[in-house]
Amino acid sequence: MLDIGWSELLVLVIAAVVVVGPKDLPRLMRTVGRYTGKARALAREFRSSFDELGRETELEEINREMNRIHREDPIARKTALVAPPPTEKKPHKTHKTPQPPKPQSAAPPRPDAAPPDATE
Repeated sequence: MLDIGWSELLVLVIAAVVVVGPKDLPRLMRTVGRYTGKARALAREFRSSFDELGRETELEEINREMNRIHREDPIARKTALVAPPPTEKKPHKTHKTPQPPKPQSAAPPRPDAAPPDATE
């Protein structure tokens, strides 16, 4: 980003020592560090808000395109991965006849008991 080499950094440190003085240099460096951190945080927040806006825009465009394809292509209606757009007609309900409950025996048959047909 800031293409600063070691020689330029050394010149900046010498200029800071001469201008500010060695006594106030640590306080200056802390202040510069705080402002640098705040600037980075602000840039990160700004970038993330633009990234989020871009994702939302892409999702809206994809959704519109899928709905357009869904309306225009009858085959896409059968194989669509997204829900069809809402229509005014209500779907027909299928009526299933209720099945009678299965009778439950009181006790399970004993393994040593003879079948009912064998005693006759």
